[in-house]
Amino acid sequence: MDIAVTGLAAISAAGVGIEPLRETMAQRQCRLTPVPVEVLGTGGYLWGKADAFRAADFMPPLKARKFDRCSLLATVAAGMALADAGIDPKGGDPTRIGIALGCGFGGIANSVEFLSGYFSRGVEGLVPMLFPNTVANAAASNASIEHGLKGPNVTQVQRFCSAEAAIQMACRFLEEGRADVMLAGGVDELTPLMMAGFRAAGQLRTYARSFGEGCSILVLERRDHAERRAARLRGRITGLRTVGMLPAGREREAVDRLMPPATPALVSFSGAAADNTALTTPLPAVPAMEPGNLIGRSLAMGGLALAALLLVLPEDARGLHLAASPEGPYHAIDVTGGMRA
Repeated sequence: MDIAVTGLAAISAAGVGIEPLRETMAQRQCRLTPVPVEVLGTGGYLWGKADAFRAADFMPPLKARKFDRCSLLATVAAGMALADAGIDPKGGDPTRIGIALGCGFGGIANSVEFLSGYFSRGVEGLVPMLFPNTVANAAASNASIEHGLKGPNVTQVQRFCSAEAAIQMACRFLEEGRADVMLAGGVDELTPLMMAGFRAAGQLRTYARSFGEGCSILVLERRDHAERRAARLRGRITGLRTVGMLPAGREREAVDRLMPPATPALVSFSGAAADNTALTTPLPAVPAMEPGNLIGRSLAMGGLALAALLLVLPEDARGLHLAASPEGPYHAIDVTGGMRA
């Protein structure tokens, strides 16, 4: 496999754009902030809110009102990624440009608002304008409509590996010739009601530890396609491996399938990967980073973790990205560093 990464975009607790994310990772600065006491009724918790993001900086307020927060994040990030890659969908065949996004919590805020109207006032309380944004695939759909992308359009919801599953599918579309360019990554929002739900489920110290929000989109192309248009390479994806679970008694066999063919210079973790000793024990003694500790973790934050790895990885150096949900699946992505500037 040789998939070129020709564009990057990031919106996170680190800030808006790839430079704040690069700086945060390079300096290992924690961007998590205290969850307000009024959200949970108690203190002592952290979250990674993308507070620097303002939709009004990118589109008129009346247009922004049509979108849920995930759609806003994805639409803006898609535009940033396309600009970084030097691609104008209107200048070519838009049917050859697609998008694959992971999304874990998209539509929750709109769903709450939509259903609250029904529960309080019945059918008369329903707001039709809210309904299209109550589903997880609204973000990818709105981004594709806004930017005129008419190629493959898919959304993956796969626990903490949602973004990695989307990136895997995007690479598959490219290799099968179903698209020339794919935007891929993940997007998630973070609301007080979600945090209250995790508290009720007793997961604020486990899966919801330092939850975050944001969006990262990678522009992917087959390397020959990128070279034909003389595109700058932000990096390359050279391998994808996944297993569904680690069967009892055969954990090492399953983990061996995820390990890279050559020793990486740097490893990044996403989801529950860093907490899984079955995954971490066989790794060589190389530097590692878990962006979730600095900007927050969420079901689709793997896109930000992979972007962070590419941003700090030296040119031509090998990197490994590992992602896992507590019960599986498990993803491994081999990357090679590209141009930083």
